[in-house]
Amino acid sequence: MIVAANLLHGDSRRVTDRIECYGLYIDPPLGRVGMTEAQVRASGRPALVATRPMTRVGRAVEKGETQGFMKVLVDAETKRILGAAILGVGGDEVVHCMLDIMYAKAPYTVIQRAVHIHPTVSELIPTLLGDLAPLE
Repeated sequence: MIVAANLLHGDSRRVTDRIECYGLYIDPPLGRVGMTEAQVRASGRPALVATRPMTRVGRAVEKGETQGFMKVLVDAETKRILGAAILGVGGDEVVHCMLDIMYAKAPYTVIQRAVHIHPTVSELIPTLLGDLAPLE
């Protein structure tokens, strides 16, 4: 896609423009995007972090699949999402909510104010973001 866009449409796309993301199809699935906590710490930037166990996610409880957690890292100055991991039911799908906000270069408050369908795992992202605290 990158080569075709550059050659046929005059774009200047690069692989390095992409935000790292992946899904690991284990049980429960893992969806990851952006920086890890270790990478954020190594960068030295001020950051915020929030985690939520899947035992506190209605959809996971409803399905009886409460293993795992949700985690997000945010730049404390720009309010942009730096990275996220969702290990749990639907994690490989829900992480795309974070990825889309990251590509839009929008602050986390955009998704924090969104209303998602109930009961889903993604509906807990605004609640997760409401728990942000300084990364120590």
